[in-house]
Amino acid sequence: MGLDTKPLSAVLGASSYSLDDFPVPTGREEIWRFTPLSRLRGLHDGTASVTGNVAVEVSPAPEVRVETVGRDDPRVGRAYVPTDRVSAQAFSSFEKATVITVPQEAVTSAPTVVTLRGDRQGTAYGHLVISVEPMAEAVVVLDHQGSAVYADNVEFVVGDGATLKVVSLQDWADDAVHVSHHHASLGRDATFKSFVVTLGGDVVRLAPSVSYTGRGGDADLSGLYFVDAGQHIEHRLLVDHSVPDCRSNVDYRGALQGDEAHAVWIGDVMIRVEATGTDTYELNRNLILTDGARADSVPNLEILTGEVAGAGHASASGRLDDEHTFYLQARGIPYDEARRLVIRGFFAQLINKIEVEEIRDRVLAAVEAELAR
Repeated sequence: MGLDTKPLSAVLGASSYSLDDFPVPTGREEIWRFTPLSRLRGLHDGTASVTGNVAVEVSPAPEVRVETVGRDDPRVGRAYVPTDRVSAQAFSSFEKATVITVPQEAVTSAPTVVTLRGDRQGTAYGHLVISVEPMAEAVVVLDHQGSAVYADNVEFVVGDGATLKVVSLQDWADDAVHVSHHHASLGRDATFKSFVVTLGGDVVRLAPSVSYTGRGGDADLSGLYFVDAGQHIEHRLLVDHSVPDCRSNVDYRGALQGDEAHAVWIGDVMIRVEATGTDTYELNRNLILTDGARADSVPNLEILTGEVAGAGHASASGRLDDEHTFYLQARGIPYDEARRLVIRGFFAQLINKIEVEEIRDRVLAAVEAELAR
């Protein structure tokens, strides 16, 4: 992911820990052209003062180790180097990082829940490292609540043969602003499954990315979002295939309703020359439920080798299919209920992938509440 409109292969190297290496964005840059910079409250240009707080509360599984560390801890920044100015600002501004470690060969007996709660006061920055050591297995939930102007970086380090399943829930208050980067580094034969749910907030921009350090890595990235009037919800994904025989699958789906509801989905997949045997597919679908809503969907796939197992992408944005609602109405179901059933079906396949029952029920309830508006 880069700073202009060059091909992916030309800009993936644009990364640095130093804020000085990233000019203040103007909105004309490719990675910022959809983002309403004026609504970021200074996160992008350094005018936001660090006056707020986002409390980090961890309810760990018994097998998990949790630490609060300083900026000089060698595990911080090991897997991810910032790729834009807000990410670099967050990296240079946080005071303490939370490090969660799943020991080698441990299989956690319960999800580890990380609750990040804003206090409605000013701007805050954060950093989170989740390390799953070789052959271990874990489920982690990131639950964002309250209100804040918040920028952070999250590193997922998945060791050889390890499995990490993550659910990230953005359930912010209506006035929150959140800009975040989630980066997963996968070892040999590692499995990473991510499910992102974005519901609340005024402006939320998430940038999940994946890289591979060994053969056989498998990444599955799913996402669900529901955008209401005036909201800007943006997801910018990057999967960088630089190792042979790895896999990735991306499936993000959203619904939009209300005037000036705006969803942005950018899916970048890079298959480098050395990444032979790659198998990848990315998909984004948007349901536009009312007039005045807008969805921008841009899948990008760059392949630099002819020896791939499979590679493809697809994107579709449109209104409800009248035939579907008519079919249900013809069987005696009222229009409003038929509409809800069709939208539930649109999301059902994804929601069923959430393995934490409590979170799955919460997401179902949130979707129902959105449909009832």
